[in-house]
Amino acid sequence: MNSVKNSVVATFDSHDRAEDAIRELQKDGFDMKKLSIVGKDYHTEENVVGYYNTGDRMKYWGKLGAFWGGFWGLLFGSAFFWVPGIGQVLVAGPLVMWVVAALEGAVTTGGLTALGAGLYSIGIPKNSVLQYETQVKNGKLLLVAHGTADEVKRAKDLMDQTEANSSTIHGEQVATVDP
Repeated sequence: MNSVKNSVVATFDSHDRAEDAIRELQKDGFDMKKLSIVGKDYHTEENVVGYYNTGDRMKYWGKLGAFWGGFWGLLFGSAFFWVPGIGQVLVAGPLVMWVVAALEGAVTTGGLTALGAGLYSIGIPKNSVLQYETQVKNGKLLLVAHGTADEVKRAKDLMDQTEANSSTIHGEQVATVDP
């Protein structure tokens, strides 16, 4: 049986809009363990920066600590990366494990960063990965929902009802034959 990789990626201009979309997905019953968010961290004037993870809860210090703290309470898994060409990036959700796998396996394919390799490994085409890396570099937030084709379609519909700049489904469509 082939594994099917389905995801929808939505971009947001602000933390509030991204958080609204997460809350809409949560309210609709979307599995929070299938949701990831990526954003650049802006704490250049902060002297002390760090985070810790206590079970499913993460504590974070920095300019946007309250914002990120809200996400850590909803999403599972968290990490802080320094990505060359982008800067300091915070990631929450299952995308963390794909980014870490890319780092551990040194799978930075074709000039992609670790973030890009993580996105690429879940079936997002390289041209889209490069676009998403640029959006993160420019301060946008990426909200990524993973799941079955139906779950991803439902997530996209909900994201489209929020103030997402864009939302795109990526997946490996498998033809089915009815008996």
